[in-house]
This record gives sequence, structure tokens and C-alpha cells, in this order.
Amino acid sequence: FENVQAWMRKMLLFSVAAQVRAIDLGTGDLSELALGFATYGGDHMSHYSVNAGVPKTLISELIRWCADVPFRSESGVRTALEQVLAEPISPELLRPTPAGEIRQRSEDVVGPYELHDFFLHQLLRFGCGPRRMARLALTAFSGRHDLATIRRWLLVFLRRFFASQFKRDCVPNAPKVGSGGS
Repeated sequence: FENVQAWMRKMLLFSVAAQVRAIDLGTGDLSELALGFATYGGDHMSHYSVNAGVPKTLISELIRWCADVPFRSESGVRTALEQVLAEPISPELLRPTPAGEIRQRSEDVVGPYELHDFFLHQLLRFGCGPRRMARLALTAFSGRHDLATIRRWLLVFLRRFFASQFKRDCVPNAPKVGSGGS
């Protein structure tokens, strides 16, 4: 269902782009690709994959920086950026409830992106194994995440990362933004 939904959305975006002589850039990011949130017909055909080398946590920080620095005196832009940050990261493609609430939040399913992006960086940049990643995360997130939480989401990360390689194999190459991979 999600693949068909993504395909239909992408077909609509391609059609509109063709009508107005534009291009459609994909918005899938490094975090989504690492965890297997990639749909054939959506992310795989997304043209250029401009965010595929950028983790979600960096995107959030860049939005926050834009609200605080270059757009701090432009209240409309700043308010819009703050509204984007107030929304949950990457809600799934389910219709909202009749009250307008999001039915499913990605982080409820896969865990905190701050942990996954940390694990991804440690794995790709330094080749760390699970025990080292857990020890480093316990230090880095002291006071925010305990060992049981880190272990739980590290196991989810490892399972999803290695099980999702086939999804990353057919995604277009992306600009390399950081030292952790793209």
C-alpha cells in the first residue's frame, strides 16, 4: 500500500513539474534510507536524492539555525520554520484522525532519530561495533537515554539497517554532505 501511495504521489508531482517546466527533487534523507523508509516509486524515482547524505537531526538543526539567525527578523518566515520544528519528524502516510491528529509517528515505531543518527555515524564513519556504539551513546546521551533504551533502539537500528540494504542499492547517488556517508 505504501509503495502504491508513494508511486501515485510521485506521479502527481512529476505531472505537475512537467506542466510548469520544473523538476521534482526527492526529499528522502540519510536517516530514512538507513532505516529502510524508502518506497519504490517514491524515493527510488525521486531524482537527485539531494538530502540522501543528510541525517534528519542535521536537517532539524539547520531549520532551527535558519529561524534563529538569517530569518530572526522576518517574523512570518521564523514562525513557519518554528511550526515545522514543532511537528513530529516524518509522520507516516496515514490520514489524520477526524480531530486532525497524526495517527502514527515514525519515532514511536523506530525510536529516536537522535540515537539512530548517532549509531549511523559511528557505524559508517568509524566502523564501530554494537558494544562500542552503546557505550558511546550512553556517554553522549547521559541523562536523556538510559542503557536499556539505547540497547532497545540499537537493536532496531542494526536489524533495519542491514535488512534494508536492498532498498538503498537502487537509489540514485546523492551529494556527500558529511563524513558519515551518503
